[in-house]
Amino acid sequence: MTTKIDNAKLDRVVAEARRAAEQREQGYRERALKMYPWVCGRCAREFTRANLQELTVHHRNHDHDYNPPDGSNWELLCVYCHDNEHSRYIDNVGGVESAGHTPAATGNPFADLKALLNRGSTK
Repeated sequence: MTTKIDNAKLDRVVAEARRAAEQREQGYRERALKMYPWVCGRCAREFTRANLQELTVHHRNHDHDYNPPDGSNWELLCVYCHDNEHSRYIDNVGGVESAGHTPAATGNPFADLKALLNRGSTK
């Protein structure tokens, strides 16, 4: 039995989720921009109204729903430093695919060590 997907309903749900995320983002973004100087917290690049769209709000604990009014979970980062921060976080945590655990090693770097050592001593 095949379940028919209601594309119109799915589109409405996705659109509403996007609107809610944008509103939430605009809320903390506007507060952060009023609270902090327009300078990247990593590379110290300064921003003006002309390039302010390249300055992002980074959540220090990576939880976008944790937005304390004092801004303690935010730092302003340029898009490049923000991307780098999230790449480092994914590398450190292991990314989505690891699901909380590190995959087992599949190779043995010392497999032929004895043979290599013996070969070196025969010279």
